[in-house]
Formats: sequence, C-alpha cells, structure tokens
Amino acid sequence: MSGPTAPTDVMAGAEPFDFPGGAGPDGRTGVLLVHGFTGTPMSMRPWGEHLAAEGFAVRCPLLPGHGTRWQDCNISTHDQWTTSVGEAFDQLAAECDRVFVAGLSMGGTLATRLAEVRPDDVAGLILVNPALLTERLDAKLLPLIARLTGSWAPIANDIKKPGIVELAYPKLPTRAMMQLRLLWKATRGDLSRVTAPVIVFHSAEDHVVEPINSRVLLDGVGSTDTTEVVLRDSYHVATLDNDAPMIFARSVEWIREHVAASRTTAGEAPAAGST
Repeated sequence: MSGPTAPTDVMAGAEPFDFPGGAGPDGRTGVLLVHGFTGTPMSMRPWGEHLAAEGFAVRCPLLPGHGTRWQDCNISTHDQWTTSVGEAFDQLAAECDRVFVAGLSMGGTLATRLAEVRPDDVAGLILVNPALLTERLDAKLLPLIARLTGSWAPIANDIKKPGIVELAYPKLPTRAMMQLRLLWKATRGDLSRVTAPVIVFHSAEDHVVEPINSRVLLDGVGSTDTTEVVLRDSYHVATLDNDAPMIFARSVEWIREHVAASRTTAGEAPAAGST
C-alpha cells in the first residue's frame, strides 16, 4: 500500500483498532465506533476498551484523510467516509449477530447516515454530540474561505478535563469541511428513515457543535425509541472528558437492555448469564 494513507504515515496513536468478542453472552454483539472530523480513533479508544472489557466485539476504523496530515483530509470525500464506515460495519457484522453503531460528532453523523441507508441492519445508535448543522456566522463564508485557503482555525481539543489532549489535526481542512456540509445535508434530509433505537449524549456546553444539533436529530428520526442524556461536566470531546465513565457505563446498560428486548420480541430464550 502506498500514498498519503499508508500505515507508515499514520500518526502514532491514531491507528484503527478492533477487539474480538468475549466468551460470555455479549460476545456476539458488536459495537462499531466512529471518530469525528479531523480526529482519530484515539478519541474512541477508552470507550472501545471499556466495551471490550464488558465482552463486546469492537471495531473503530480510521476514516479516509484522517490521522496523517490535514492536507490529506482536503482530498477525501464524504462518500469515502461513508464507504469506510459501511465496510467496517460489514466486517464486524460477519462476526456478530447484531451490531450497534456509536459515533462522536461527525462520527455521529456517519452512524446516523448508515442507519438511514441500512435501517434493517443497524441494531441501535449511540451518539455523542452528533453534528448535522452549524449556526456559526463564519460558516456562511466557508465556500469563499475554502476557495482562498486550504485551512482554518482548528476545532480539536474542546475538552473540559485538565491535562487531556485529543490527537487531531492542528488545522481545519476547509475543503473537507465543504464535504462535511454535503454529508450534513444528506443526513438531515433522510432522518425519518432511521428506525433503530437511538440514545444521544450531548454536552450542555459545547464549543464546536451547538445543542440544536441533538434536538434536530431527535425530532427528525423515525425511531419510536429515543433517549436523551445531557452531559453537565464535559465539552465537545465528551468521550475523553469528565462524563466519559458515565457514557461508557450507560451505553453498556443500554445495549444490553435492547439486546434483551430484541430477544424477547423474537421469542428467543435469554442468553446464559444475561439479565
């Protein structure tokens, strides 16, 4: 493999990861984790390690154009991102009976998009500060900015917890941001196609993604099973912030509840050791 996304060019700590399912009742349940725009799997690794320790099968891909140089992001497309997520989902689904999809920020957008185009495949969505739009005034100038310059002020490291640094690009790739806007538009337009259960964790104070994003998502999805959890002690990258332990524990409980409910609906006997 050669080119800008060759393994030797990936930043240390930005590598994709996967963990096999355990021998217990949760081993046949997969969780696909999707990182955010300009970020890397590093922001999802503690969550992934927690899920794996609980016995779930876990996979987190490195999205195209990420984890190398910000210039690489500017030549990636939203179609490449959605394709990457779909391929990772299929790899995990081949090993599991069901797969839940969890995403942070743009990862939440991509998770939602997958549930729109494959409503019968996604067992549930676990979203942390998902992004669908922005109300920032400078966003209106983005088309002009993207023509004038390839980069802008970074959006990474919006974390309340002291001493925690997200591994992400030091600049915002403006042309990739234009691709993200196209992804937002497509995803907003098809929200009613989401029928899987949804739980949304969103920060009360987020300097990257405004709270209206979670409201638009919850109001728009076709799901009859939705849950909203407000994070009071975290900023945008909540998976690395003060509320992370609560997100991790609550997501495990939520997944197990929905697996048990699906088994009951299907008339299956509960798995040994499950509750």
